[in-house]
Amino acid sequence: MYGVKISGLGKAVPRLEVSNEDIAAFIDTSDEWIESRTGIKSRHISTGETTTELASRAAQQALEDSGLSACEIDLVIVATVTPDYTMPSTACCVAKNLGIKNATCFDLAAACSGFIYASEVAVSLIHQGSYKHALVIGAEVLSKTVDWTDRNTCVLFADGAGAAIYVRTDQNKIIKILTASDGDGSELITLPNLSGPSKFNTIQNPQKYMQMEGREVYKFATTAVPENIQDVLADTGYTPQDIDLFILHQANARIMDSVAKKLDVDNKKFFKNLQKYGNTSAASIPMALADAKEYLKPGDKLILSGFGAGLTWGSMFIIWE
Repeated sequence: MYGVKISGLGKAVPRLEVSNEDIAAFIDTSDEWIESRTGIKSRHISTGETTTELASRAAQQALEDSGLSACEIDLVIVATVTPDYTMPSTACCVAKNLGIKNATCFDLAAACSGFIYASEVAVSLIHQGSYKHALVIGAEVLSKTVDWTDRNTCVLFADGAGAAIYVRTDQNKIIKILTASDGDGSELITLPNLSGPSKFNTIQNPQKYMQMEGREVYKFATTAVPENIQDVLADTGYTPQDIDLFILHQANARIMDSVAKKLDVDNKKFFKNLQKYGNTSAASIPMALADAKEYLKPGDKLILSGFGAGLTWGSMFIIWE
């Protein structure tokens, strides 16, 4: 079995930055209310940037960071729940923009766990020898899915993209990935398909925007994530206390602090950038990893962990190189 490592990272966000004060100008909320409950202070919102555009920008950065050329990429996976089109896939559109030819390209939908799910697919395919260089992107324009009169959701979600390039190597650095799901929680976070009625089907979904049962999601995340992290470390010889940095889905600072407490780990080991970017769903983990890169050194042990609609969750154990 071949080894795999990360060789490049990139991220992209829309130009417009929207602060908590900006949101408080048109909805009944405040900077203190939002930050104290979520840890978020600002976010970037699209004024026309598409999911494909953000994904392409992040991917180009990752390519430059890796030193690879577009023609060397043979697998492209985009994790997103906000594609510009149902077809073609966002991955095919990114390949066109970057000049990637003859690669296998497809999208994957696992909500906020999407980057972990997509990484598991890419890493597994490289392990078995099917591909050499995989571009995995998490990209979202969630601002088009939220009700901007609902302060319980519109203050949370934002837009952005993050990308990672996985390459075949002699020494494996992606130690273990473990994903899971529970369809019994499928109604806790929902985003409808907005296609309209047809000649033969006049039924239309009255739900137009993303909806979330926040308290139930909090309970799920603070239970499933620490258990999943323990499970991904099982049989590796490492404990949570051995990990140098945890990069969780950037949904809520309180969730991350709760996970740290349950794992008996100093919460300073939990990287946070949601204060600047909010919850960008599938983009949040690769964006955070790109931001954390400057603090990492070879040999550092990392846990990446995502959780979201589905319900879905998953963790990766990485040795940084």
